[in-house]
Amino acid sequence: MAALTVAIGEKSFPALGAAARRHVLGSLRFTVEAGQTVVITGPSGCGKTTLLNIVAGLDPRFEGRIEMPEVTRIGYVFQDPRLLPWRTVEDNLRLVLDGEKEEIARRIADVLAEVGLADAQQVYASRLSLGMARRVAIARAFVVRPTLLLLDEPFVSLDEPTAARLRRLLLDLLATHRVTTLFVTHNLREAIMLGDRLIFLSRSPARIVSDVVVPLDRAARTSEAAIESFRTRLGELPALLEQGLTEPTS
Repeated sequence: MAALTVAIGEKSFPALGAAARRHVLGSLRFTVEAGQTVVITGPSGCGKTTLLNIVAGLDPRFEGRIEMPEVTRIGYVFQDPRLLPWRTVEDNLRLVLDGEKEEIARRIADVLAEVGLADAQQVYASRLSLGMARRVAIARAFVVRPTLLLLDEPFVSLDEPTAARLRRLLLDLLATHRVTTLFVTHNLREAIMLGDRLIFLSRSPARIVSDVVVPLDRAARTSEAAIESFRTRLGELPALLEQGLTEPTS
């Protein structure tokens, strides 16, 4: 049984002032199985973030439907860490939790240890490096024990060594927690490393151009050679997307 069903007819933003109505998403239909990581990629501005916001329930104004189990806990990692700078790391995580004080403290300590920030619990968010802030944002998403994880380019604007470390961290977290995941990125190698499936979108109004299974085991996902080999097997598809391919291919 699918853990997530996306059946969007279309999504548009209405005209505003001198700006005309903008048709962002066309017909999009796909499912995500429990524990699966599906990566959404495509040209800049094609509506990937809009799609995540619809799935998260942050944007209800669209034609179609989103189906998921009645009891679904969503963890969302945004492009910006969105931490409160005047609060500590612990306080930023505490804001998304309810329950007994001791249980909350234990869950926070456990997740910070998982992301390598066990010693940063009382550090104010304003004093964190961008890489550390991204770790806290990931910890905040996992501390709620999500059944559905949404990530919107969580490693954008990081230097490559830091991004590489965080990709490996996320790969480990996904292997440990097996949470159903929808991940948006522009980085094709990142998509191959983290995704069980890749869904390629066209330019707006976005439609699915291709839905590809990534047949790499855990060891291969940390191998640059294996990732590059699979990227090569995708052939001209990524380049065609950048050129504005709009019709699905068989």
